[in-house]
Amino acid sequence: MRNSSIYLTSALLLIAWSATQAQTPRPTPARSQDEVVRVYTELVQTDVMVFDKQGKFVNGLTKDNFELRIDGKPRAIQAFDQITAGSDEESQLAAARGATTLNLKRPVPLDRGRIVFFYVDDIHIDHPGLVAAKKVITAFIDKEMGQNDQAAIASATGQIGFLQQLTNDRMILRIALDRLTPRSYSIRDSDRPPMSEYHASLIDRLDREVFDFFVTETLRNNPGMSRDTAAAIVRGRAQAIQSQAARLNQNTLLGLERLVQSAKNLPGRKVVFLLSGGFLIENRRGDSLSKLRDITNAAAKSGVVIYSMDTRGLVASLQDAGSDQPFDPSGRLTLSDRAELMATQDGMYALAVDTGGKAVFNTNDLRQGLAPAIQETSTYYLLAWKPDAESQKQGRFRNLEVKLIGRPDLTVRVRKGYFDLDPPAPVEAKASSKPPKTTSTPAKLREALTAPYPQRELPILISADYYDVAGKGPMLSTAIQMPGEFLVFGKQPDGKIQAIIDLSAVYYDDKGVFKTSFIERIVATQPSLEAANTNRKDITFTYPAKLPPGLYQVRVAARDDKSGKIGSAHAWIEIPDLSKKKLTISSLLLGELTPAMLTNVSNPEGVSPVALSASHRFKRESILRFLLFVYNTTFSPTDQQPDAAVQIQVIRDDQPVITTALRKVNTDGVTDLARLPYAAEIPLRELLPGRYMLKVTVIDRVSKQSTSRQTHFDVY
Repeated sequence: MRNSSIYLTSALLLIAWSATQAQTPRPTPARSQDEVVRVYTELVQTDVMVFDKQGKFVNGLTKDNFELRIDGKPRAIQAFDQITAGSDEESQLAAARGATTLNLKRPVPLDRGRIVFFYVDDIHIDHPGLVAAKKVITAFIDKEMGQNDQAAIASATGQIGFLQQLTNDRMILRIALDRLTPRSYSIRDSDRPPMSEYHASLIDRLDREVFDFFVTETLRNNPGMSRDTAAAIVRGRAQAIQSQAARLNQNTLLGLERLVQSAKNLPGRKVVFLLSGGFLIENRRGDSLSKLRDITNAAAKSGVVIYSMDTRGLVASLQDAGSDQPFDPSGRLTLSDRAELMATQDGMYALAVDTGGKAVFNTNDLRQGLAPAIQETSTYYLLAWKPDAESQKQGRFRNLEVKLIGRPDLTVRVRKGYFDLDPPAPVEAKASSKPPKTTSTPAKLREALTAPYPQRELPILISADYYDVAGKGPMLSTAIQMPGEFLVFGKQPDGKIQAIIDLSAVYYDDKGVFKTSFIERIVATQPSLEAANTNRKDITFTYPAKLPPGLYQVRVAARDDKSGKIGSAHAWIEIPDLSKKKLTISSLLLGELTPAMLTNVSNPEGVSPVALSASHRFKRESILRFLLFVYNTTFSPTDQQPDAAVQIQVIRDDQPVITTALRKVNTDGVTDLARLPYAAEIPLRELLPGRYMLKVTVIDRVSKQSTSRQTHFDVY
């Protein structure tokens, strides 16, 4: 059954409230934030970091401290700012790059947080390297990830699958990380003597010493063979190995390029950690060098900074006693192999330096490079300049140089350049055979639902909540809210003044397998256009889905029929398996008590129903009311009653601003002890505007078990 009202489970909330004694935590003030709004859409921008000799960011510089050169020619700095990553002002950088951001007219600072990607090159990484990569990603999840940060783990082979998505849910990131397994991609052939990719590269570049060594060994292993034949065999082996290596390098770099390009539509600055065991870019049978430049250009347009981490750690040589190495009494290969380590790091180094990042090499603990990287990318200077109109049409790669005037003691880190125009895409041989682009509403909704990141042209907000209903089992309630100021009303053929929204949702499991979906048309009617312009209420739609226990993602897309604008949103939800008899709680169901509803709270008959919130946005003068249900409590042998206690925390910027003592869950009047309800209220008047995390921990004092749930909410 479907319901376009927000009151899907408000009755549950009201019933639980009458059966449970409310607890009212006392909030303490949180820090304030100043808002700075600056947009330079007509200018070209770049972000710049400045460090002192101790590696600390230098604050307080002005544009007069900087000298900007494009292709060696001075260029005037038209705009200048110091930006903090994840702040509201940083979204202006994304706006100038063409990214769409959530831009509600109502004053709601979202404390957006940073965006961090981990790209694991599982093509060029061995088992010990993968262990090192997992350690550094785990360190980020456990210690460095902020309350409002978003992160994603991706791999060159795509083995993470559907979980290769941006999320602020640490549980999803841990599951994604667990899916990374070692992959073996050997590019050596079976001939003797064994030839490595590096040896093949040297032979392909006409290194006489290495070529002669392999020819001599081939003759020794094949008595009677002519030298010309042996030389042809060596060249053929080198070419085959180089061709295979080129394909693997192409896969690695293409995956990284797509990741960087896709980040263009995300707000603000993004950090990509490239975790790899190294790869060779000097390969005439591939286009690795041009692909590196394409990635650098895409990073400039997407606001991406790359930090390269060599998962091999501290190594003196890439050869060891266990390696299958040719016998080399003359030492000709040994001399050549000394440069192999640096050669395999050249591409990673270029990607880091050219995008304004840093290479983290030759350390056995990559975690030591993680925290400084996160910290140093959190603040930067934004320089903007006016491009030359004629040169912009040429589509050249522009070399970018930023220096500090009179400050040789400071280090400047900035990306190395950008293309005026993107290089032309390869012409497809059968372009005319492409099917015509469809413009139907269902097709556009499907396109939005399958996009890698939510679209914000039409901002929509969702909340996916789980609870268990007696006789029906687990239910997944999806609440979707569309802000009223974005609805476009018009006169319909029948004369009615209406806004029409086409809404669709798809439910996937953690493998990306389709489970269920719905599509609805929602109509909002106003008596006149004047009323529509002055009294636009938000539209909220709820959909209950019945799904078995498991991890799911809900993807929702909406399209305004009048304006054609589309918006989408994603949410993860885990439905626990209650049959395992483990202490579990439902989602935290949030609602809002406004001053108008607080008429006679001392009289139970006067308690107003509380609407569940899809947006989790509440006014400071209101009261947040939440409800949860506790499942699988253990009954005390003395009175056959559960003994559960609850602790509430409200967190901002990873710091608790409210923490309550443990409070017993009251069971008086509760008839269904298998679904023990608990409700509480939190006055918001003392909380400053911003994003908070509500965390509720339940302790079963009989079985000594504990569990917790958390969800975010915004105060404005």
